[in-house]
Amino acid sequence: MITGPLMEINTKPRFSRHHAVITGGGRGIGAAIAETLANLGATVSLIGRNTEVLQATEDRIIKEHGVKVATASADVADETAVRKAISAVTNVLGAPTILVNNAGVALSAPFLKSDAAFWRKVLDVDLMGAVYCTQAVLPAMLEAKWGRIINIASTAGMKGYAYITTYCAAKHGMIGLTRALAIETARTGVTVNAVCPGYTDTDMTAQSIANITKKTGRSREEAIASLVAHNPQGRLIQPAEVADAVAWLCGDNSASVTGQSIIIAGGEI
Repeated sequence: MITGPLMEINTKPRFSRHHAVITGGGRGIGAAIAETLANLGATVSLIGRNTEVLQATEDRIIKEHGVKVATASADVADETAVRKAISAVTNVLGAPTILVNNAGVALSAPFLKSDAAFWRKVLDVDLMGAVYCTQAVLPAMLEAKWGRIINIASTAGMKGYAYITTYCAAKHGMIGLTRALAIETARTGVTVNAVCPGYTDTDMTAQSIANITKKTGRSREEAIASLVAHNPQGRLIQPAEVADAVAWLCGDNSASVTGQSIIIAGGEI
């Protein structure tokens, strides 16, 4: 039997020294990431717009994983609100060492029916939200000489899809942000990567399915089939699959992985 200091090192949760901030952390991919990191011992902060959803997820994580959790209500498209939220959770749990930019919207419309307000709404959340959050946490990471920034992009950041031009543009922008910032921070101990899921089994996809059935008259099964047709495995991605990829990128053994876009899409790309 192993005893003494070695036993203590081996039994200590792998991420116990980390504070992870997850935007859009109340449900779907964000909640799955929060639970996975909490299971590895990290303290987690959930940022989102719906306080009731955030509270329910916080309660579940504390009950199931026994780690400290903080929540802050904010719209990531509002730079001032983001800075207040990051400051609030930092006061509770310390400076974040991990940031997961997950919050997003997926609105669809033909290009010629996408006006300036529509473009601004998508870009402000899906791209500028990541910019604001990253600017808020990066100084402390640089000072600590360690940090992990993971942007939840999409296969829409790697290729084009009809009727979601704005979403594709925003996610392509997020990939560009990831690649450029990774180079800028390459010698600082901070890594910046993106995870690019295909259509995932979340509330957001359920909304897309509902929109398809409403606009086309197709059944729910037919709508799902039209979405997973892009995936050679013919299925929706599970949030836990995305969360596991994020957890790997957060580890010490991924220190040489930066500026990458990890595709979780069943071979689509």
